[in-house]
Amino acid sequence: MTTDRAEALHLTGERTVPGVPEENYWYRRHEAAYRRLLGLCTGAVVLEAGCGEGYGAELIAETAAHVVALDYDEQAMAHVAGRYPGVTPVLGNVACLPLASGGVDVVANFQVIEHLWDQAAFLAECARVLRPGGRLLVTTPNRLTFTPDSDSPLNPFHTRELAPSELDSLLREAGFTVELLHGLHHGEGVRRLDDRHGGSIIDAQLDVVMGTLPGQARWPEDLLSDVAAITADDFAITAEDIEASLDLIAVAVRP
Repeated sequence: MTTDRAEALHLTGERTVPGVPEENYWYRRHEAAYRRLLGLCTGAVVLEAGCGEGYGAELIAETAAHVVALDYDEQAMAHVAGRYPGVTPVLGNVACLPLASGGVDVVANFQVIEHLWDQAAFLAECARVLRPGGRLLVTTPNRLTFTPDSDSPLNPFHTRELAPSELDSLLREAGFTVELLHGLHHGEGVRRLDDRHGGSIIDAQLDVVMGTLPGQARWPEDLLSDVAAITADDFAITAEDIEASLDLIAVAVRP
């Protein structure tokens, strides 16, 4: 697909939508993190806090007993309700989760915490709705590579980006035990595309879309073909060289 999905759920440049060739790099990069953590959701009651388009909640539903997909955007939730019958859509704000205390086994928060003004208050809400021993799964862009050499995010949708040590401290200060902190990197396949497109497949894509209106960017055929062919397996997630990673992936446990 996919024009109909893009038209049904307006592309902002920040919310990733599957099935759109121009979006495939970002979709697969996010999908790699979901798939890395799916095993922690097996048989669990899972809340995805900030589900966006809903593809991640649907992935989680492959292994979870029940998935609640929460977002504050009415259009997104109508889309989730119509497209993903395997999850329970709930309209709500992550700043005040509309769930009972201790009611879920896992809270998934993928590429959301960097958008929040009060990250500590959100983590307190996560701790409240998790049962003792429950897990919080967090992914977020690594500030050290996403917005290097700047204290202010370059992305206008972000409020505060985090370095590895900052995410670790934030989770611990909220009372969580950090069980895992890894980084996502380009795997061999995407590194070859980096070399093919002037050193950075990310910069090559940004060069196309910056300064153009949505849907009006003219993609070079070879670049679009390479981007559309990327899979989740083309990314590597490891504990090594976290500071140079593209995204941070954390698993934190509520005592």
